[in-house]
Amino acid sequence: MSVNKVILIGNVGKDPEVNYIKEDLPVAKFTMATSETYTKDGQKVTNTEWHNIVIWRGLAKVVEQYVKKGSKLYIEGKITNRQYEKDGQTKYFTEIVANQMQMLDSRNSGGESNGSSAAAAPTPPPAQDTSDDLPF
Repeated sequence: MSVNKVILIGNVGKDPEVNYIKEDLPVAKFTMATSETYTKDGQKVTNTEWHNIVIWRGLAKVVEQYVKKGSKLYIEGKITNRQYEKDGQTKYFTEIVANQMQMLDSRNSGGESNGSSAAAAPTPPPAQDTSDDLPF
């Protein structure tokens, strides 16, 4: 038996890039930071890890509409590794392919509060992509 499952809570590092492989097949890519803080020799130390996130189909459409730099997200998915050739050298790339996502920001985060909750963008419900036929 083997398990390949990743759960992350962190912040989006830059606005997501969403491309359409076909008209009905979007893919979103973005970086996400996770941080841990600990004490070493009486000093607080923060260690930040950066993760490459890939999201397909319906979840990619949610990302395109609602996610931006700084958004706080809960992501579930799996680790994938791929490689490619560049200038005669093999480059290796690790990604998290997400199949679940939940937005953790409040409706008016980012200083966009205007005193009216009706004017705020609606927060979509937790989303899940149940398809297993990802085109790699």
